[in-house]
Amino acid sequence: MNIVLWILQGLLGAAFIATGLMKATQPKEKLPANMTWTQRYSAGTIKFIGVAELLGGLGLILPWATDIAPVLTPLAAVGLLVVMLLAIVDHVRAKEYNVLPINLVLGALALVIAIGRF
Repeated sequence: MNIVLWILQGLLGAAFIATGLMKATQPKEKLPANMTWTQRYSAGTIKFIGVAELLGGLGLILPWATDIAPVLTPLAAVGLLVVMLLAIVDHVRAKEYNVLPINLVLGALALVIAIGRF
């Protein structure tokens, strides 16, 4: 089970680090066209979401890998689960049902990591 959790942590961590970096460093206008939700939020809010995802992705990997405060790994997973739940709510309100599977899968993986590491 430990190997499965490590694989999930690596994949999910890499995904959130990549998307978080993109949202935190790119201007709102340069974000991909398929991120239609960015039109509804200010540049500061998008950067905040990006930083939260970046830190969450790092939190999935670094604490458990370094054995420094490993309790931060399941907490990061819970935090990313909350981010995905909020994203689901936002997409449902905007009737953007085509992106829900992505949020559901990422949220489910974060939940598995949180349960497995607590």
